[in-house]
Amino acid sequence: MKLVTGNSNRALALAVADYLELPLTDCTVKRFADKEVFVEVHENVRGEDVFVLQSTSYPANDNLMELLIVIDALRRSSARRITAVLPYFGYARQDRKSAPRTPISAKLVANLITVAGANRVLTLDLHAAQIQGFFDIPTDNLSSAPVIARDIREKYDISNTIMVSPDVGGVVRARYVAQRLGINLAIVDKRRPKAGVSEVMNIIGDVAGHDCILIDDIVDSGGTLVNAAEALIKAGARNVSAYITHGVLSDQAPVKVAGSKLKELVVSDSIEARPEVAAVANIRRMSIAPLIGEAIARTASEQSVSSLFD
Repeated sequence: MKLVTGNSNRALALAVADYLELPLTDCTVKRFADKEVFVEVHENVRGEDVFVLQSTSYPANDNLMELLIVIDALRRSSARRITAVLPYFGYARQDRKSAPRTPISAKLVANLITVAGANRVLTLDLHAAQIQGFFDIPTDNLSSAPVIARDIREKYDISNTIMVSPDVGGVVRARYVAQRLGINLAIVDKRRPKAGVSEVMNIIGDVAGHDCILIDDIVDSGGTLVNAAEALIKAGARNVSAYITHGVLSDQAPVKVAGSKLKELVVSDSIEARPEVAAVANIRRMSIAPLIGEAIARTASEQSVSSLFD
């Protein structure tokens, strides 16, 4: 088995390699003068089971091209099987035609990964579960819920805690974690007048006097979380925290979070944190390296991956 990484999240790749007790494969991924991607694998991978760990986070297009070219290099080097390990799958928010004459970019990216030469995909908390069907190769969509539930048990008094979905679309995810913890569920009813902008309408459920924990898959601009936290505090919540799998946190999102009602925002390391994010006092990082590492080990040894979440 070989583990290869690009430049998108080397810290996570090193943590996964430590978990697997496996060194990263010696591979050069750099740029020509005109910013074209150059890849060279310096070890023999003929007949090997190779896992390419690369999040397609910012800069999304550069990191996506790195992934595709690394896969192509491995395929042309006669690797036996290539698994694209995508802790964060970019373009997942464009999973349907939301308006006339718009693309379904998630399907396009799935096609690109398949045509490049990947034999299977391992990813984490897809924005929409149906994206698994966009791939014509086996795809495992891991869930961060067990990691989140364990962290909540360790850090919070769950006897006075309510799990909150920041919108109706995230109810299934929030209910799953709530059931694992044996706590109640509330829902924030919001509307989105345009992309990247959200307005809270109502709080469904009694949150007065309780510690509230928002849970979602992606935080980008931070508007949804900040508005939801403020609405929950107005509804009588004692305090509000949030758990997010993919901390995109673009532009002014770190500033919004720092000045918000959120007691704590916990994000996984599926996306490497920018310095502006790392500097925010109420943002905490939670490692998903053991989860990714165990899924890779089970895939390599042909064991069940789904049993990780029983």
